[in-house]
Amino acid sequence: MSEPKYLRHAEMRLTALEGEGVVLHLRSRRYFSVNETGLVLLEALKEPRTFDELVAAILSEYDVSPETAIETTREFLDHCVATAVVETSE
Repeated sequence: MSEPKYLRHAEMRLTALEGEGVVLHLRSRRYFSVNETGLVLLEALKEPRTFDELVAAILSEYDVSPETAIETTREFLDHCVATAVVETSE
């Protein structure tokens, strides 16, 4: 069984503004702001990525421990999946 990949929802739009991001979900007409870390993760999701690939993106961008990168990535993805900003594929 392959590891699931995460990808941005087809109806999600992202705009970067001064190190932060604004996310618009067209279907639900909801918008969210994301911090710099969230912006890095959503930018990485222009292409489908595994959880480990997303953790690696955080580790390459920030001087944090692997544990912090894993926790941050997990919390962000859980929120994004719950709000349909990010989907998973097998």
